[in-house]
Amino acid sequence: MTKAHTPTPTSETPIRSLEDAYERCQTLGMRLSRQRKYILELLWEVKEHLSAREIYDRLNQQGKDIGHTSVYQNLEALSSQGIIECVERCDGRLYGHISDAHSHVNCLDTDQIIDVHIELPPEILAQVEA
Repeated sequence: MTKAHTPTPTSETPIRSLEDAYERCQTLGMRLSRQRKYILELLWEVKEHLSAREIYDRLNQQGKDIGHTSVYQNLEALSSQGIIECVERCDGRLYGHISDAHSHVNCLDTDQIIDVHIELPPEILAQVEA
């Protein structure tokens, strides 16, 4: 009888769920602290891009014990390892859960960033990336 082989998650393996995010943390040797779990749970729950301040405020409104410094440090660690995404804007950074490859649209009415799941033609991508 042979054992089934379960592939080990790599940086190329998409993070499609909160459980995938936890697994990626463990694979990378990152401790899954209570605060880190709070942040990941919130980002997968709300499915929108939030600033560090919004994350701090929402977690504290939920009665979660987490400080400003802990929020910033965990967001930096999670985004630098590719577990969450960080979107740079002129007024600061926004963080969100990672899903399939997508583009972002900034809504001028609500000032929210919206994930758009379309594949842009290579010539447009080249102009945007330039």
